[in-house]
Amino acid sequence: MRLLPWTGADGKPCYLSTGDPDSLLSRLADDVEAAQLASAEQVLAGAKAVLGDPKAGERAVRFALTRAVESLGDVLRVAVSRSREGDVRQSRT
Repeated sequence: MRLLPWTGADGKPCYLSTGDPDSLLSRLADDVEAAQLASAEQVLAGAKAVLGDPKAGERAVRFALTRAVESLGDVLRVAVSRSREGDVRQSRT
C-alpha cells in the first residue's frame, strides 16, 4: 500500500494498492510528490529570507511560518510514503 501525497475530503490519508509503479495513479502521485518537494525548497528559501530580515514584521513571519508548516507536512508525507515503499521492496527480496 502506497501512501499518496494527498488526503481525502475528510482529511484522512489515501492509499494506493498496486504493484505497478507505472500506473496512471502512481505516476500522478510521483508528479505531485516532486511538485511538493520543489515547492518546499522555495518555501524554505523564502522563510530564510524573512527570518534574516530584521525589518520583517509579524505578518511576514507568520505567513512564512504557516507556509513552512504546510510544506513540512507535505515533505513528511513523502518521506513516510517512500520509507514504506522501501520496506515493501525489502520484504519482497
